[in-house]
Amino acid sequence: MITLLDEHAVHQTTEPLARPATSERNFYDRWFFAGYADDGRYVFEAALGLYPNRRVMDAHFSVLADGVQHCFHASRRAPLERTETTVGPFALRIEQPLRVLHLGLDDAASGLACRLRFTARSAPGEEPRSVLYDDERLVMQTTRFVQFGRWDGEFCVDGRRQAVAGALGVRDRSWGIRPCGEPEGGAPSRVQHAPSVYWAWAPINFRDLCTQFNTFEDPQGRALQRSAVVQPAYDDAAAIPPAPDPAERTLPQAALKLRWQRGTRWPAGGTIEMADAGGARWHLELQPLATLLTKGLGYQHPEWGHGLWKGEMALGHERWRIDELEPLRHDHVHVHQLVRAHLGGPGGERSGVGTLETLCLGPHAPSGFAALLDGAA
Repeated sequence: MITLLDEHAVHQTTEPLARPATSERNFYDRWFFAGYADDGRYVFEAALGLYPNRRVMDAHFSVLADGVQHCFHASRRAPLERTETTVGPFALRIEQPLRVLHLGLDDAASGLACRLRFTARSAPGEEPRSVLYDDERLVMQTTRFVQFGRWDGEFCVDGRRQAVAGALGVRDRSWGIRPCGEPEGGAPSRVQHAPSVYWAWAPINFRDLCTQFNTFEDPQGRALQRSAVVQPAYDDAAAIPPAPDPAERTLPQAALKLRWQRGTRWPAGGTIEMADAGGARWHLELQPLATLLTKGLGYQHPEWGHGLWKGEMALGHERWRIDELEPLRHDHVHVHQLVRAHLGGPGGERSGVGTLETLCLGPHAPSGFAALLDGAA
């Protein structure tokens, strides 16, 4: 099928763009967004994912305010037209690629609504490729970029309007292959007897720059993937150079040390030590202000997981109080935290705010975890 994007010289194979080059069932294409008040009064997050070989598109919008996380979920049959990015009452609009994007929602059942505009304040920064094999089968191969920005507009929760003016935030854009949707049948893996995941991701906004750190580690704490960068922030989106920003600094030395809340796998804070090839060093201290479940965006969700077939169109909503949750439940371990950040290094001391994402399942020796879901001592 020929669609609008076929008019552009963007083809990578002989196929029309509506037909993925791979028949891999778990091929996906996804947007993620986060915005926050720097005092922790609110956090909002959104995501839209396309799973063309599963014929599914889904979307999520989540707001944390007054200790309650409010969630909207939607799923539909995937459109063939790749420029169509709406799922029921949720809409993503790209006004200017890599510079200005809009989110819209009006859903009476969940009590959630938004009109939000993201304006970039950094060039998109491409992370290292994520690659994972299970029993010699490729199960993850993804590309992702991260971009910092500001939000303007408003969101509503149960009719209560919250104006948003210049709120800091971040977004990412990823595509490739990763586990999603209904599990496959057939013979079980000979390798992956029990889940073991340690993932941390920390994009932080400061006044004049942004830092980004991420790591995958094995149960002994050895890095399977790790990266850290410092890049400029721009007051005027028109001044942002094409990616990669020539002023971006890659930091080949980086190490994260987390402190854990007792009896949980939720961080109580942490430090990141980074250094560039010339020996310049940065020290980053992170202190959580608020915690959200990524379940609100579909992660590990038993009903609204990514890529699940829900029918031609399905809508859902839910809410929970964060302080009433069981932190060691399997679907409660993966969290996003709004963090206050203090950075020391070249250029002096800086204070900022950002996101700390963590997922730790199974043993992780540096954290003192020995079982699937034992909590911190």
